[in-house]
Amino acid sequence: MTSSRASRWLADRYPRREVTIACDVTRTVLIGCVALPGLPLPALCALVFASQLLDSPSRAARISLTPDVLPRELYRTGVAVHQLSDQVVTLLGFAGGGIVVALAGAETAMLIDAVTFAAAAPLTLATVRRRPASAGREPVSLLGGLRLVAGHRALRSLLGLAMLSGFHVIPEAIAVPYAASLGLGTAEAGLLMAALPVGNVIGVFVLSRFLPESRLMALMAPMAVAASVPLVVTAADPGYVPLLLLWTMCGVLTGHHVAANAEYVRIAPPESRGQTVGLASSGMVAAQGLGILAGGLLVEVAGPEYGLAIAGAAGLAAGVPVLLAWNRAAS
Repeated sequence: MTSSRASRWLADRYPRREVTIACDVTRTVLIGCVALPGLPLPALCALVFASQLLDSPSRAARISLTPDVLPRELYRTGVAVHQLSDQVVTLLGFAGGGIVVALAGAETAMLIDAVTFAAAAPLTLATVRRRPASAGREPVSLLGGLRLVAGHRALRSLLGLAMLSGFHVIPEAIAVPYAASLGLGTAEAGLLMAALPVGNVIGVFVLSRFLPESRLMALMAPMAVAASVPLVVTAADPGYVPLLLLWTMCGVLTGHHVAANAEYVRIAPPESRGQTVGLASSGMVAAQGLGILAGGLLVEVAGPEYGLAIAGAAGLAAGVPVLLAWNRAAS
């Protein structure tokens, strides 16, 4: 809650470029301290927590800047490139981080991480023009952001589409116990964990490259609902390779977030864009956290196949009203 409130307040009250730079500089210091040898575990946890806390205002400021930086005809392409690069770099980061830790140790890996934040700050300063704060001195509050989104039919529906991701992250969270239940090793479990992000990269590329904007807007809500279908199919216990393909398809269908995110940011009032983006980001994180927790409990009670199928059925049940609400808002 503190993180989401800070993201809305900072990203609207202060110039968004400066918010991004300040977060990068602060995280450079925090992650650099993590690399210090001999720190007790509570101190390490506090430093990592503080660094992650700054991700919310930094992300809200960056996303809120996008419509100002890009011309309208390039905006959706820019959002797609951002999400695509984010997924690719995340995948490379998992692999590269493991290699660096194995070869050079955790302290060196943390120093490299700190250097990336240190490099991001001057890069932003050199390439992004300074713009004044959007909210000025008007009060920015959590309640105001909630009222804004709740009272705007399209924003409310798009937020609902985003929160369906709480069902779609469950396969990634239970990949290891699922692989173990099939008698598979760590390599197969790793491929299962990678299926969703790889599918998402494919979906983002195909949707942004080959579909026109009008078609993409029409398909994004049905895709959000359909992303739960591959989870339901796991009740048939299809085996490892079909399971891998099903989870990849789930990731492909979650590529609809590109269109949903772009439309959400585009229609948000500029003076309150940080509020609305922060609320959506916090809602997605909360939904995904609850989804992972619920998925773990379902797997514990019903087993991987049926637990995931139950989660998929719940995703379909929750998605249909959101789909109908978005269709009404879009019309």
